[in-house]
Amino acid sequence: MSKTGSEGRILVVEDDINLRTILKMQLERAGYEVRAAEDGEGALRCVDEERPDLILLDVMMPGMNGYEVCRRLKSDIGTANIPIIMLTARSEQEDRIRGLAGGANDYLTKPYEVEELLVRVRNILQWSRLQRAANPLTGLPGNVAIENELRSRISQGREFAFMYLDIDNFKAFNDCYSFRKGDEAIRLTASIILSAISLEGSGNDFVGHVGGDDFIVIIDLTHAESVVQEIIREFDEKAPKLYTPEDRQRGYIETHDRQGASAQFPLMSVTIAAVTNRDREFQHVGEVTQAASELKGFGKKEAGSVVIWERRAA
Repeated sequence: MSKTGSEGRILVVEDDINLRTILKMQLERAGYEVRAAEDGEGALRCVDEERPDLILLDVMMPGMNGYEVCRRLKSDIGTANIPIIMLTARSEQEDRIRGLAGGANDYLTKPYEVEELLVRVRNILQWSRLQRAANPLTGLPGNVAIENELRSRISQGREFAFMYLDIDNFKAFNDCYSFRKGDEAIRLTASIILSAISLEGSGNDFVGHVGGDDFIVIIDLTHAESVVQEIIREFDEKAPKLYTPEDRQRGYIETHDRQGASAQFPLMSVTIAAVTNRDREFQHVGEVTQAASELKGFGKKEAGSVVIWERRAA
């Protein structure tokens, strides 16, 4: 990053060299540290080398477009919470919706006003800092605390389990029952995790809230199996009670999928991806989060609540 200030680190991804240069200059004048990439592959390399606080991401680029870059970043637990503002010359609603549905936090249509750009950047960064400090919905530690805790566990060299917990079919429930009920489901999940830790944990365990329906548990390996089984047992007992008796009895809800078509979705369940250092040595936080993210993808393909363990040797 070009160190011209301390307001935050921003990655600008724009294939037009003139616009890329102008954006970099405008942001540096506002006090931000700025790094630039000219295409999607370059953007992913920059993020891997140094995590920015915010990404300004052009949609139309040669090779990998902005939608694909956004999808890759948001599907990785290590980068999922980096806020993204999409930059697009298109103004049609469907293009904006596609970007936001893919995980982008905001969009800006070119040509843009400098004042609007800086206001959007400032607002997104302020929101992101609040999210990282502590999640306001659950009160659990956010991403900075999660990363610090994981880094500490790695440096200690003791055996631990890193668990990435995700609620299956949460979006469908949220869409069908309202955001208020969605918040209730998230708070219930946090309560279930904390209860399981209290009942089966060791007193040396950590629970964090990445955001949305994603949670992290870092726990001594000796208690990990009993904790995840208690989480699954309690979730499968309590989560169905969030539904109406009719939906609960038939075992599914009817709402619209991402394409707007009517579809049936099973009741919420929970997928837990569990990575341990028993048979391998981790050197970096990113190694753990990447392994958990990949493992979660396998677990999401299975029906019902499930824990997927990885004990792969290095």
